[in-house]
Amino acid sequence: MTSAPVGLRRATLMVALAAFLLSACAQLLISGATTGATVVYTDRRTPGVQAQDQTVEFKASSRVHETIGDRGHITITSYNRVVLITGEVPVDADRAAVEQAVARVEGVRSTINELAVMPASAVSTRINDLVMVGMIKATYVDAKDLQVNAFKVVVNRGTAYLMGRVTDREAARAVNLARSIRGVHRVVTAFNIVSDAELAGERPANAQAQPTTVPSEPVQLSPAQPSSMN
Repeated sequence: MTSAPVGLRRATLMVALAAFLLSACAQLLISGATTGATVVYTDRRTPGVQAQDQTVEFKASSRVHETIGDRGHITITSYNRVVLITGEVPVDADRAAVEQAVARVEGVRSTINELAVMPASAVSTRINDLVMVGMIKATYVDAKDLQVNAFKVVVNRGTAYLMGRVTDREAARAVNLARSIRGVHRVVTAFNIVSDAELAGERPANAQAQPTTVPSEPVQLSPAQPSSMN
């Protein structure tokens, strides 16, 4: 029996290593062992909205595959029916076609198209991205003043995308912590900024996410306004 190619064996090893690292991060998130603090894990979306987001992600992924097949590497993330599109496609026409396909999915409020026109990322790059997601979330647990499940975190080629329904303070804190992770070279936010009163349930939040690129210097985040992207 012939042995597997060196490249395949190396990729398999890297995947196994990433799985181990992510498992360790998951255990940290569950137990909060490194902080000794009791962490409240809450997704601030209602169960109905969470289900809608899962449906949107499934339908959008299917629609993208129908549109461009296996060309490129694309990840669909929906939060409060605002859809973040990340990854790589070979040509500009595919980038536009993917965004249009996602925008036509029932229930999508707006899209944030972060697709890059370039060859698909290497397996090692994707593994590094997954590890950084786990590290960011673990850092939020360690911070003690953030609820980790209030945030949706995606990393693509070293760019961290943060989504969630959070206050100004939480947004700024989350951005600064994400920027502190080795390998993260850019942070993009698409937050629903709400007040402390809204989080307490005194009135419904209706803010819609607006993407904001966070450069190397700290910035003052402002409340999100309704997005015109589609």
